[in-house]
Amino acid sequence: MAYWLMKSEPGTWSWNDQMKKGAKGDAWTGVRNFQARANLMKMKKGDRAFFYHSGEEKAVVGVVEIIREHYPDPTAKKGESWVVVDVKAVAPAAKPVTLQAIKAEPKLKAMVLVNNSRLSVQPVTADEWKLVSKMGGL
Repeated sequence: MAYWLMKSEPGTWSWNDQMKKGAKGDAWTGVRNFQARANLMKMKKGDRAFFYHSGEEKAVVGVVEIIREHYPDPTAKKGESWVVVDVKAVAPAAKPVTLQAIKAEPKLKAMVLVNNSRLSVQPVTADEWKLVSKMGGL
């Protein structure tokens, strides 16, 4: 299993929106960055991802599971080659893990979120996953 972090503006798609989709989940649409697209294409069914609220909140707020591997993004313009994966909510964080808390943890200094905070879909190592999960009570 691989681990990821997926960012969303809460005003566009929030953790509560994701939770409302239940077991059927929903497509993670709107990714328009080549590096993020490459990460979506690497995701496998069963992989887990942190659901991260970007914008003012800047925090891991839950965990989602990849339930369908990449396919064409239905929101892309004709001729564009963007992709989506389907995700379902697994569990909310008991305590949101803020970007500030992640940056303050020396063991997370190499995390992509710390070094490339603008990337909307990014890999997370197994050790980072365990530590952030612990910090969030997941």
